[in-house]
Amino acid sequence: MHVNEVKYFDAIPIDSYGPGFFRIEGKILKSGIVCSRSGVSSWTGYKDLNILEELQYKIDVLFVGTGNEICQVPESFCKRLQEIGLALEIMSTPSACRTYNVLLSEGRRIAIAALPVDER
Repeated sequence: MHVNEVKYFDAIPIDSYGPGFFRIEGKILKSGIVCSRSGVSSWTGYKDLNILEELQYKIDVLFVGTGNEICQVPESFCKRLQEIGLALEIMSTPSACRTYNVLLSEGRRIAIAALPVDER
């Protein structure tokens, strides 16, 4: 079997995640995250809109990771981001991380805002 190395060029992939943390560029972040070509930041959740509003015109899609399972996000959160033109894809954090990394390797203009998974 031939295995191709994935190249992210100037992008920042998510190395891994686990209960209460994300590993990005070898660093552990014990919070929610926002990650894009612009960088990585802590994210406190759905009321923390300022950092997401800065992505306006820089991305085509924002993946929102809701934790262990997919769940509804506040309507005010969706409405505000749609008002500024961000397309949202809401999914569980594991799915959001995988999808983000795959599309990032294709050079897509994307970002992720994800809450950490809980211990099960």
